[in-house]
Amino acid sequence: MDSIVWPILWTACGVVTIVASLLAYRSTRWRHVGRAATAVLFLIGGALVHVINLVTGGDYTSFADPAHFQWVTDTWRDVVGPNQLLFIGLLIVFEATVGLLVISGGHRTQLGYLGVIAFYLALWLFGPIELVFVLVMLVPMVLLLRAERHAVMTPTVIAGSEAKVTR
Repeated sequence: MDSIVWPILWTACGVVTIVASLLAYRSTRWRHVGRAATAVLFLIGGALVHVINLVTGGDYTSFADPAHFQWVTDTWRDVVGPNQLLFIGLLIVFEATVGLLVISGGHRTQLGYLGVIAFYLALWLFGPIELVFVLVMLVPMVLLLRAERHAVMTPTVIAGSEAKVTR
């Protein structure tokens, strides 16, 4: 898929995520913006892109060719290449699940962010572009996770009522 739309979407989601991560600890609005940007990245920029690629006959065999280690390239070509429908299908399910968890709020959002962080910790292996992306996005994801953990544990006092936990 050679459309300019996807790199623009990925970049926009990345920029919004970075900005949101810097403001999310003290702002519910920016915490929600961070959730939305991450969810869009994984649901549309991830899962949907892979669905479109599979439906239109996209080939993932050479995806790992720029990997930092030859064993990553060889394993990808030997295992994923001949079984793309299975493995890219599992990737679609993972990215969609993570996207839905992130947008759902509360502890589910934290679980989703942990999934995103785990994904990024594996993604860097696939080449220099992925490494740069991970180096740029890993800290913002940790900051968003931190903001979500803080929000779940911080009671909000509403006049005339007992403390309520913000979700």
